[in-house]
Amino acid sequence: MKSAVETLNPTRVRLTVEVPFEELKDSLDAAYKKINQQVTVKGFRKGKVPARVIDQRFGRGAVLEEAVNDALPKFYTNAVNEAELNVLGQPEVDITELKDNELLAFTAEVDIRPALEIPDYSGIEVEVDAVEVSDDDVEKSVEQLRERFASTTTVERAAEDGDVVTVDLEAKVDGEVLADGIANGVSYTIGSGELLDGIDDAVKGLEAGGSATFTSELKGGSAQGKEAEVKVDVTEVKARELPALDDDFAQLASEFDTLDELKADSRKRLERMKKFDQATQAQEKVLDALLGLVEVPIPEKLLEDEVRTRKHNLEHHQLGQMGLDLAKYLELQGKTEEEFDAETKEQAEKGIKTQFVLDELVNKEKLNVSQEELTEHLMRRAQSSGMSPDQFAQAVVEGGQVPMLVGEVARGKALAVVVEAATVKDTNGEVVDLEDEEETEAAEAVVAEVEGTEEKAEEAAKSEG
Repeated sequence: MKSAVETLNPTRVRLTVEVPFEELKDSLDAAYKKINQQVTVKGFRKGKVPARVIDQRFGRGAVLEEAVNDALPKFYTNAVNEAELNVLGQPEVDITELKDNELLAFTAEVDIRPALEIPDYSGIEVEVDAVEVSDDDVEKSVEQLRERFASTTTVERAAEDGDVVTVDLEAKVDGEVLADGIANGVSYTIGSGELLDGIDDAVKGLEAGGSATFTSELKGGSAQGKEAEVKVDVTEVKARELPALDDDFAQLASEFDTLDELKADSRKRLERMKKFDQATQAQEKVLDALLGLVEVPIPEKLLEDEVRTRKHNLEHHQLGQMGLDLAKYLELQGKTEEEFDAETKEQAEKGIKTQFVLDELVNKEKLNVSQEELTEHLMRRAQSSGMSPDQFAQAVVEGGQVPMLVGEVARGKALAVVVEAATVKDTNGEVVDLEDEEETEAAEAVVAEVEGTEEKAEEAAKSEG
């Protein structure tokens, strides 16, 4: 077999392959055998029809077509390996010559990963937010915990902000009560914004037994998105009482004996959260700076496929879980479809660039992924997907997503290497020394988000599960 490579552009090549006919012998034998099992010829037992009879009855052309279809993938793969090409997607194959007992010639056009030159990245400098936890931050955190331990008491007065009311609801559209528009005994905290727009103003000032009517756009159900006239009947009003902020509360709400210990723990927890946010910010900014240093040509077909995949995942998975369609989502986001398409294309381009550049770094730095690193990554992914680690791991394996996750970890390690070499300062001018665990976890999360692999892996795992 002879092959040659012609570069059409930085991301596409044309392979020209010539195969001597004797190299088709195994595929021809397999073609005769396959046709033998499919046909019946009078005078011959099934599977025992001679090749010359098959040629006479069904035509040599049918045999050649079967043999060539069988052999092409092997010859194409051999040509790719011989030229040491890193191909992307499926080739466009064109048989240019087929001479019986002489020669098979074909061309194959295919996208390839572009050759990239990674420049010195040690001069990258970025600024991130300083890790500062104020007394107000701690007080707010403790107050949120206090809210969770609030108790309620029925009161004989008009409902106010913060009260918990029990209500019956009836929704009408065009004067007709909806089949799914009746709900009784609904508990609602005034001011939480967790029910219908307009309900807060409607119920405030009402005592138990009071009624009001208001107009609101329905967020779900058979008439989702339509304006409805909603009647609300208040059946009970309860006042929320917060526990006193003292040592007894600390013992009730935590493992600590004193309020001071609880506050000290809240401060530590907030610092950890802000350090992780700081690490994530550093990874994102360093990645942007790195991508700015490298010229990355992108294959057109790959970009089209990536844009299509991202739109599909958003429309059929993420929005579907929220009960929204694309039109409603765009309305809520205040975007036109053209703006959404442009944004999606930009995100897809960045995701592809990130993968190409970091994969090149993985090879350059000779980075490997250990079983322990992959397991830790799977554990984190399982937690975010709401599945148990065993379920998620099994689903990922069955869905063929392991290589994707291995790539995420490897590229996360590559990004961490760049961050380590870069200068990261906070807004106070202090050099930030990121902790290894936070750096690795943040890097993997940033890579997954930019490349859009988080949704792909989780949706594949959930569908397999």
